[in-house]
Amino acid sequence: MKVILKSDITCPFCGHTKTEMMPIDAPKKHYECESCHEALVAQDACCCVFCAFGSVTCPSSQVKGPNTLRH
Repeated sequence: MKVILKSDITCPFCGHTKTEMMPIDAPKKHYECESCHEALVAQDACCCVFCAFGSVTCPSSQVKGPNTLRH
């Protein structure tokens, strides 16, 4: 299985989208929107901001299950 390392994070506050590289070694729980500067925080149901706000789930979630793309 090929793991996708880029995800488009969309800010739920202003709608700004940015493509980011996902870390493979640790989940990213916080992310600051570069447009409105609001803090995006992964809630308990999601392991990281990529699973919560990204177009592609994080690498560890990709390995665990089939729902990689969020389009």
